[in-house]
Amino acid sequence: MPRFFLLTGCSGAGKSTTLDALAARGADVIAEPGRRIVQEQQARGGDALPWRDMKLFAEAALALAGRDMDHASKRLSDDTPVFCDRGLVDAALALERMGAGDAYEILAEHPRYDATVFLFEPWPALFQTDAERQHSFDAAVEEYEAIASALQRLGYTAVLVPQQPPEHRAEFIFDSLITLGRVDPNSIL
Repeated sequence: MPRFFLLTGCSGAGKSTTLDALAARGADVIAEPGRRIVQEQQARGGDALPWRDMKLFAEAALALAGRDMDHASKRLSDDTPVFCDRGLVDAALALERMGAGDAYEILAEHPRYDATVFLFEPWPALFQTDAERQHSFDAAVEEYEAIASALQRLGYTAVLVPQQPPEHRAEFIFDSLITLGRVDPNSIL
């Protein structure tokens, strides 16, 4: 099975651009489920949007993240590093914050990410709203704090990603995984 590495944290803190930098170096990546769901729901007039029905949105994100991991597991070899922009943990914690279940129990039904996750802190200079991100910076910070405080309880160790350009962040992630012994140096480009 591939090794899935989660990029999580504050909305609008540069996770997606860092994922793009990882992909540009040849890494296998999985794009953020939430943005893909918002795009699809907006195109068809659906209700699984965070500002319309957050529970339905989080359930859809959980399902899509699970399918993404299943699909990657079928096409990639064992121990291939795969970088995921948000995913199961973010969706399970959103459901937990709404009182729709315990995140630990929700996640028990799904594959796990590697114990090392990469945490992106709030970065006001980067944050901006758009058609797919309609919440405020304050709401993004609240979400970040909930994620950051829950990671250890869920069995994950957070590595803070420095606020640098995406290419430097990608290098930091690669170097961290090698230093921590989480991947074979030859498996990372």
